[in-house]
Amino acid sequence: MDLSALATDLYQLTMAAGYDAAGLRQRVTFELFVRALPQNRAFLVVAGLEQALDYLEALRFEPEELAWLRETPNLRGLPPAFFDRTLANLRFTGDVWAVPEGTPVFGHEPLLRVTAPHIEAQLVETALLTVVTFQTSIASKAARVVHAAAGRDVMEFGSRRAHGPEAAMLAARAAYISGCTSTSNVEAGYRFGVPLAGTMAHSWVTSFEDEIEAFRRYAEVFGPRAIFLIDTYDPIDAARRIVSSGLRPRAVRLDSGDLVALSCEVRRILDAGGLTATRILASGDLDEWSIEAILAAGAPVDGFGVGTALATSRDAPALGGVYKQVEVERDGRLVPVMKLGGGKTTAPGRKQVWRQLADGTAAGDVVGLADEPPPPGALPLLEPAMAGGRRVAPSPGLDAVRARHRQGIAALPDCLKPLDAPCTYQVTRSAALETLTARTHGHLLREQP
Repeated sequence: MDLSALATDLYQLTMAAGYDAAGLRQRVTFELFVRALPQNRAFLVVAGLEQALDYLEALRFEPEELAWLRETPNLRGLPPAFFDRTLANLRFTGDVWAVPEGTPVFGHEPLLRVTAPHIEAQLVETALLTVVTFQTSIASKAARVVHAAAGRDVMEFGSRRAHGPEAAMLAARAAYISGCTSTSNVEAGYRFGVPLAGTMAHSWVTSFEDEIEAFRRYAEVFGPRAIFLIDTYDPIDAARRIVSSGLRPRAVRLDSGDLVALSCEVRRILDAGGLTATRILASGDLDEWSIEAILAAGAPVDGFGVGTALATSRDAPALGGVYKQVEVERDGRLVPVMKLGGGKTTAPGRKQVWRQLADGTAAGDVVGLADEPPPPGALPLLEPAMAGGRRVAPSPGLDAVRARHRQGIAALPDCLKPLDAPCTYQVTRSAALETLTARTHGHLLREQP
């Protein structure tokens, strides 16, 4: 994924010009986090870090972009040196600490910490937020869908409903991180190695005069891998005709109607005809709630294709991600800063998140200062990802990220895993962070006129 340096909001550039004019080139620290979990989310799953690091490593303005910015009315009249020197030579030279992809996290926990010169740290806000919060949103939704499927395959089918081709590709990646077994998105298969899955559309069936002829011709091409979509006309009749025709598809798919009743009857027909190895797949505007209900009713469904609800995180389509400055360098000193007004107070200082475990189960997280001693036996969630503008190590492959996700989910308390989780997870602040917050708050109040 290639993001231009122009993938930002205008005020990032106006502030960059202001920093430049004011001579503010000291290092500052920003933290990216989500204030509160969306409704129906007991936890989030971090995703998008690899693309965020790709963006930071490649950050630069191209000559034609700078030429266009010079003539933009909002920036016209700025000193030529801002374009010729500051933006033309801009590269990301900072440090990044991040929670690895696939990790379950909670509200008010930094997912990403950026320390860099003023202009660099400010300019990247928009891109980092959109990259990380979008994939995190989809990965979090996918974790719920996969849980509802109770060990059955979940295929990500949402490309045609996603908010553009790039969103479709990244949604497939995020869904795979959280346990989906495959995607219909071919570009995600090519770019990321996500396994591909697909069957046929109703248009294939209606292209032939006879439904069985459509199935037979498809099977001639794909042999034992063939999967038939059987609800174009009458799925029960289609199942009977498949048996009598001697066709042996790998699976049949139901995409409409009463999926419980239809799957039960189709299973009976297939088994009676000796097609016990033919699987039944279900799709058709499914989400985690409908999947849970289908299985609770005893439907013999072996896998699910989930589209719109997954690729758009339909019930919680946007995370309230924020990127807030927590520390600035002034006169050679690191000074903690915080926001006070508007009911959106932030906590000052560079922070770390410590996960406490009890017999292998997560027992609560502590958000503390990055340089304070950890709670006994706790594990740090934020790890170094970039130093001096370069990755400290290659990004892990998706299989390693999926493994981390499985381990992280397994370590969560069982009460967080149901779709209507009956409990909440405890996230507290360390005493040192509370003290710094109170001290900084008091200092800022005294300083304001």
